Amino acid sequence: MSRISVACLDMAGTTVADEGIVMSAFQAAMEQAGLAPGSDGYNGAAEIVQATMGQSKIEVFRRILGDEAAAAANNAFEEHYARIVGAGRVAPLPGAAQTLTALRDAGIKICLATGFSPATRDAVLDALGWHSLIDLALSPADAGRGRPWPDLPLTALLRLGGGAVSELAVVGDTPSDVESGLRAGAGVVAGVLNGSASRKELEAAGAPYVLERIAGLLPLLGLSD
Repeated sequence: MSRISVACLDMAGTTVADEGIVMSAFQAAMEQAGLAPGSDGYNGAAEIVQATMGQSKIEVFRRILGDEAAAAANNAFEEHYARIVGAGRVAPLPGAAQTLTALRDAGIKICLATGFSPATRDAVLDALGWHSLIDLALSPADAGRGRPWPDLPLTALLRLGGGAVSELAVVGDTPSDVESGLRAGAGVVAGVLNGSASRKELEAAGAPYVLERIAGLLPLLGLSD
């Protein structure tokens, strides 16, 4: 395996515990948009949300509600998630902080990527105290397009001074994360099982590696776990 110089890691469900928080925020936003729980519209929207986990939140709302209503729904999502962060309900997944530290100690630069807006992303990083553990944080607004497009990992590689795409590792917990890494041509693309997708779903998306947790990336790169 060629040496990895940049690791682009997902946040919620990969390095940050989700515990249904993202889905709860989506549900609150859909209800505010007038989709009554149990209705066909609500159930259809919930299916879309589940199928598009990891993707840009505003783009998901545009798909569900159309352009005009998407902004208000996205604002409701952000406000609900911010309240959860403010209540101290955001926590790292087991081994995540140690993995970030080990990667940087090995000279690998780290980008945390997410479908959240920059404001929500930074609020999560503030709550965790992780700014000093990473080199870059990216949202779709920073890169052009969100997942499943390759813009986030490729932007990370470019901004962090990486070389060829073979030096890039991409890890996430959704099929969209896997597809994004594959489209980017990353040297290592892995799914993790402590998030929203099953092994079957990650393998169906083409994941070359499926890890039980983010710490499994270390031995995969030849580093100690």
